[in-house]
Amino acid sequence: MPSIYQSIEILSKEKGIDAQIILDAVKDAMLVAARKHYKSTENLVADFDDRTGSVVIYALKTVVENVQDPNLEITLPQALRLDPDAAIGSEVRLGKNTEALGRIAAQMAKQVILQKVREAERESVYSEFADRMGELTTVIIKRIEGADYVAEMGKTEARLPKKEQSRLESFGLGERVRCVIKAVEKAGKNAGVIVSRAAPEFVMRLFEQEVPEIYDNTVIIKGCAREAGERTKIAVHSRDRDVDSVGACVGMKGMRVQSIIRELRGEKIDIIEFSEDPVQFATKALSPAKIARVTIVDAVERHMEVVVEDSQLSLAIGKKGQNVRLAAKLIGWKVDIKSEEEKRQEVESQMAALVVPGSPVSVLADFGLGEGLIDSLMAGGVGTVERLGSMTPEQLASLDGVPAGAMQAIVDAVNGYYAQFDAPPEAIDGELAPEVPAEAESAEAAAAPAEEPATGEVTGEVAGEVAGEVAEAPEAEAAVLAAVPDDAESGRMKDA
Repeated sequence: MPSIYQSIEILSKEKGIDAQIILDAVKDAMLVAARKHYKSTENLVADFDDRTGSVVIYALKTVVENVQDPNLEITLPQALRLDPDAAIGSEVRLGKNTEALGRIAAQMAKQVILQKVREAERESVYSEFADRMGELTTVIIKRIEGADYVAEMGKTEARLPKKEQSRLESFGLGERVRCVIKAVEKAGKNAGVIVSRAAPEFVMRLFEQEVPEIYDNTVIIKGCAREAGERTKIAVHSRDRDVDSVGACVGMKGMRVQSIIRELRGEKIDIIEFSEDPVQFATKALSPAKIARVTIVDAVERHMEVVVEDSQLSLAIGKKGQNVRLAAKLIGWKVDIKSEEEKRQEVESQMAALVVPGSPVSVLADFGLGEGLIDSLMAGGVGTVERLGSMTPEQLASLDGVPAGAMQAIVDAVNGYYAQFDAPPEAIDGELAPEVPAEAESAEAAAAPAEEPATGEVTGEVAGEVAGEVAEAPEAEAAVLAAVPDDAESGRMKDA
């Protein structure tokens, strides 16, 4: 049967943990078990015996002349039997029987050892992988725990949680899977290495592996926004003006990007050329939609407004807002998308808001209201005649600069303003049509026939109009009379 030290060596190699850490854990466990068993206040220490290869428990006691506390002190004669070099004030070690610890104490010691080993293992894993986050690695699916996968990554176990998986993927036991190291957690239920296939870094590492220009830094990845299983937008920039960054990532006949799409199980990828100009960058990031114009709303808060044609609005927004959401994440700006119609309505509403409805109170100056009184009304917030007309005398009296004696002047001016809209309907340009004498009206009524005139006859109304026109045009009177024959005129009078 191997000794404890041999078991520690084996465990150290399997877990990749320093043997001294495990040995210290065993010592601590033995001390916990001994204190539990002896239930005393003795100062216990644990040590490793190289001769027997086991852990030994000692009780430390101070050498004194007169013992006050037997658990912590010992007389000189007793100490000399344990250590010939003992003296007053020195410490001697009194061995304790570890075989009498019992099964419960041994079980407790086992739990302490396992806990210490796990803590040391986590610390070792953290120190190994803390600097490797974002690195592409290959793992082997070992088991499935609920919706999570647990995979082997060398001597370490890695966890692939559900939130770090693409909805298009599923794996079987023993399958080799490429992932990116997302995080390393030291504590908690899922302590250890967390790998991901849904992180944007995973797509970036795949491009670095597939595109030589990215690997040698000729083409740089400036940003990546992703919704796993749906769509990815990646921005690239070329440091060499002779190298097309987008073309290098796409590859001949799309071979390079198609290889990455196959790895992502058909996820759509938009490769966008990076630009320092946020307007130009946003225009490209919102592809495949065509952008009409981009306006910077707030450069400090990084807020912009994008206007598109009405037919391009749904394409720019994307399915459930995915296209604009990824574009905003990629460029790092808040993006508001509007159609041309929405923008036009917004401008019209803003223009309408600038126009105060109603007539300005200054028009009352034409109706006898003094300028000083008008200024007082405007200072009091009465800007329109409609607002002034709806106010009560008490409200007017409460305004600063409006004396009580001015009430009648205000009333007269408002009434005068509204009186202009009560003019007769026949008023034209402020002048009334000429009045017709009552005698003419009665004569015209008497001359009017009771029945409809026959075809070719001139009615009294028309005759009146002709007579009026003749009266207004004296020069034309002679010409009109000359054109009418005598017999025709006598016939017309007879018929009348």
